[in-house]
This record gives sequence, C-alpha cells and structure tokens, in this order.
Amino acid sequence: MRVPAFTRGWPGMSRPPTPGNALRVVAVVLAAVPFAANAQSIEEKAAACAACHGDNGIPTDKTWPVIWGQHQGYLYLQLRDFKSGARKSDVMGPVTQDLSRDDMLAIALHFSQKPWPDLRQPRAAAAAAAQAAQTNGSVGCTGCHQDGYKGEGTQPRLAGQSSDYLARAMLDFRSRARANNPGMTDLMKATSEDDLTAMAAYLAGL
Repeated sequence: MRVPAFTRGWPGMSRPPTPGNALRVVAVVLAAVPFAANAQSIEEKAAACAACHGDNGIPTDKTWPVIWGQHQGYLYLQLRDFKSGARKSDVMGPVTQDLSRDDMLAIALHFSQKPWPDLRQPRAAAAAAAQAAQTNGSVGCTGCHQDGYKGEGTQPRLAGQSSDYLARAMLDFRSRARANNPGMTDLMKATSEDDLTAMAAYLAGL
C-alpha cells in the first residue's frame, strides 16, 4: 500500500472541521505563510508546523497526522505534492509555496529524527484486530508498510497514528478525495468501509 498523507482543504481532512477549528486553522495559515517565507533556518521553518502538528509531536486535532518520527522520504513526497498541487490543500498548499527542494528535504529530515509520540490510544478489541488481520491478508498492507506497520523510506508508518486520521485518510482514498495515489484508491475501493474502520482502530492501538 502506497500512502501519501493529507487531503483536500484541511490537513488530513477532505471536509472542513468544526467552526472553531476552522478559525484556528485560518489563523495558523495567516501566521505560518509569512513566517515560513521569512524564516532563515530549517528549525525556524519547521516551527510553523507545530501550530497544527503539535509542539510535542501530538497534533492539536485528532484528524491531523503525526509527523514526528515519520519517515523522511514519505514526508518529503507530501511536501513536494502539496507545493506542486498534486495534493490539494488550502492549508498546506500556501505553506509549502516558498519552500525549495532542499528546504523540504531538510524539514522532512528534521521531523523524521524526532521520537514518535505516544497518543495513548487503546488497543483494538479482539474482533477488530482479527478483522484487520483478514484485511491485511486480502490487500497486503504489510507488503509496503512492513511488519508492525512501521513503514520504511517513502512508505509511511501507520502504527500508532491517530485513529481518526487513519479512518478519514482511508475513506478519502476510497472516495478519491485524495487522488494523488491511484494505487491506494484501488486498494481502498476493494475494501469495505467496515473493514477500513476496523483497520484504523487496530493500527492506532499498535
């Protein structure tokens, strides 16, 4: 399974968040775009990411992804796709416009070297775990995401990712709201929504 990371409109979402969260995201974008453009060091440029993705690696909204400890190759591809428009996002598109390729590689490395945060999510119930194992047997998730779903290179870590983000991401691939990876869309369309919900719960609890 090849999984690029955010969706149209809002980080990790294909539909707008609540009004309160929407106002917060707009404020983040207005602050982050000039900040990123004027920042000199990679640390300064990466600091803008904390407004959504968290000062301690725990995102401020459960539908937004963990990027601390995620693989450099995967993070770079997402930044590249946001900048090119291959991934549509009213938030991430503007944030990435002034980033060079070297900036994106360095920011991706910066976050990949941080520890993966513990979101303290419960382990999936036995029935959901069994359902997830059956789904993996059908579509071969670990063929790309590796044993333990920890990913490698350009394939993202899924273990311990936010359950809300995972569920939304898989459904968005299925509906083509996230359209920059046709292979993932095909796999998700071959999987029922019930199976995807069980898989999200299982992965989150790893």
